[in-house]
Order: sequence, then structure tokens, then C-alpha cells
Amino acid sequence: MLLKENIKGLDYFKLALLAFMVLGLDVILARIEPFFYGQPVKFDNWTIISHWSLICILWYIAIFLMIKYAIKRYGFKLKENIASLKVWQWAVVVGLILLSCFISYMNWNGFKILIEFNNLGMFKFSMQYLYYFFETVLFTLIIVFGQKAFEKWFRNEKIPYGGIICALTWGLAHMFTKSSFEAGVLSAFAGFGFGAVYLLLNRDLIKTLPVIFLMFIF
Repeated sequence: MLLKENIKGLDYFKLALLAFMVLGLDVILARIEPFFYGQPVKFDNWTIISHWSLICILWYIAIFLMIKYAIKRYGFKLKENIASLKVWQWAVVVGLILLSCFISYMNWNGFKILIEFNNLGMFKFSMQYLYYFFETVLFTLIIVFGQKAFEKWFRNEKIPYGGIICALTWGLAHMFTKSSFEAGVLSAFAGFGFGAVYLLLNRDLIKTLPVIFLMFIF
């Protein structure tokens, strides 16, 4: 039984890493597209719309296949705990949302969502936030699968393993994608916080996803 659980944990860890690799398709696609467009992908013309459309399609397919695989092979559930949330859990989650919004506000010198809306306009703004949604789903899957993997290995359900894995992968990767040490550190802290939210919401992916998305876009 112990060996079986360890193997299952390894499979979940592979799924977490796969979700991270799927996120990396964004960078790969952005490097390939200029050969077809005849110019780099830029925010100020149609190339960014094409990029967001293509990556969202690829991400959707990958998300669908990963979740389907986890459900079929391990009986993965979007909502694993039917216990009602306690008042203190909601209070901590709200506190984390407010903290996340405050940090984002200080970093952007304003509300990120309003700044991007003003800079992009309605259509580009809608496309970018669709992109953000699929990105949120993928790093949430890193958290969920990473959490399940380490719980299988260490038999401890109170440590936000998923948040740690998200911080070390999706979070720190921003040092390279944004060419900023500060962006990597802030994203790593955010990834850890997202993992904490998942546990606070009793591993309910249906509740976790909109909360994390809200924290991410603000």
C-alpha cells in the first residue's frame, strides 16, 4: 500500500511539472511566431492578439487532457472536502486577498486591472484577461497536483506543499520571463499564498479558482 501511494504521488508530481511545462509553451510560441509574422510579437499590433488566441487554445486542450487523465486514473475530484468553511477560514482568505491587492497596487502604482484596461482598450483587455484566466488554471493545477503528490509522500495535509511548488516553478520563472529579480520574488510569494488559499478553502477547486484569479488580476 505504501509503495502504491508513493507511485501515485510521483504521478501527481509529474502532472504538476507537466502543468508548469505547458505554461512554458507561452515562451516557446512567442519565439516561433516571428518567423511566420515577419516581426516580433508586440502589444501595439495584431500579433499579440494572434499569440493570445493560439496559446489559449493550446492551454485549454492541455488543461482538459490533464484533468480528464487525473479523473479517469485516480478519481480526481474538483471538490474533495464537503465540510463547511469556518468563519476564520473566510477571514484569512479575505485578508490574503486584501494583502495581494495592496502589494499589487503598490507595485503598479494603481490598480493593475484599471491600468491595463486603459492601456489596451476593451478588445485587447478582454483577450489578455482570457489569457490570464487560463494561466491561473494552470498554476492552480501546479498547486493541486503538487499538494497531492507531497501529501502522498509525507502524510501531512497541513503544509501548503502545492504553494511551495508553485513558488519555485511558476513564481521564480518570472525572474527570467520578466527579466526582473523583484518580479520573481513577488510572484514566488504570490504562488505560496495561492497554495495557502487552496488549503484554507478545503481543497475545493471550484471555490479556489475564482479567488486565486481575483488575487492574480488585481
